[in-house]
Amino acid sequence: MAHHENLHAWTLTPEEAVALQRRLAPRVIRHGKPDAVTCIAGVDIGFEDGGETTRAAVVVLDWPSLMLRQSVVHREPTRMPYIPGLLSFREIPAALAAFARLESCPDLVMVDGQGIAHPRRLGVASHLGLWLDLPTIGVAKKVLCGRHGEVPATRGEWAPLTDRRRAEDPADIETDAEGRVVIGAMLRSRVNVKPVIVSPGHRLDQATALEWAIACLGKTKLPEPTRLADRLASWKG
Repeated sequence: MAHHENLHAWTLTPEEAVALQRRLAPRVIRHGKPDAVTCIAGVDIGFEDGGETTRAAVVVLDWPSLMLRQSVVHREPTRMPYIPGLLSFREIPAALAAFARLESCPDLVMVDGQGIAHPRRLGVASHLGLWLDLPTIGVAKKVLCGRHGEVPATRGEWAPLTDRRRAEDPADIETDAEGRVVIGAMLRSRVNVKPVIVSPGHRLDQATALEWAIACLGKTKLPEPTRLADRLASWKG
């Protein structure tokens, strides 16, 4: 599948990358639902050779069976060192190359990482969504910004993740009673296991992102698309 457009070059200083995030964030569409879904992609990124090589894994699953249709692994030299808040610049180039090898275009993309639950509202799922022009969801393991209340222990329960309003937030974005912006949901994906953070990436609203994450849960902590991508990205064989 081809990329939707070339948004920018990847050879950037950290300062240039931060400025670019601020320019791109308003282009993220925070509403909508995917069209008729027949397949879902899962994306995760690993690193080899002490971080010198980026390993991008993309899996495509049929919906609703969640049976594996295709898997791709792409390796290339890592372009940027690890810098908190700028992981998309480190990870997306390899991910795009992996997507280019897919036999068909997925209807929905689930990414191991943040969507808008990011200090500048442009986590890897949102950034990748802009490049692909596809509905994307971020499913992350650690909170990058914001706060939340207690998450009920039952599988499928959740609590909103909120943050103070940032310059990148649109005027009509959903807020709570305190005026804080809703940027994600802390989802209890498995009993007695720490919640995962589900946030819309691009072309989806929060409720739809959460609905799809729950629908794709299997027997483990992660939804099946990112679970299988995570396993492929970290496989040492």
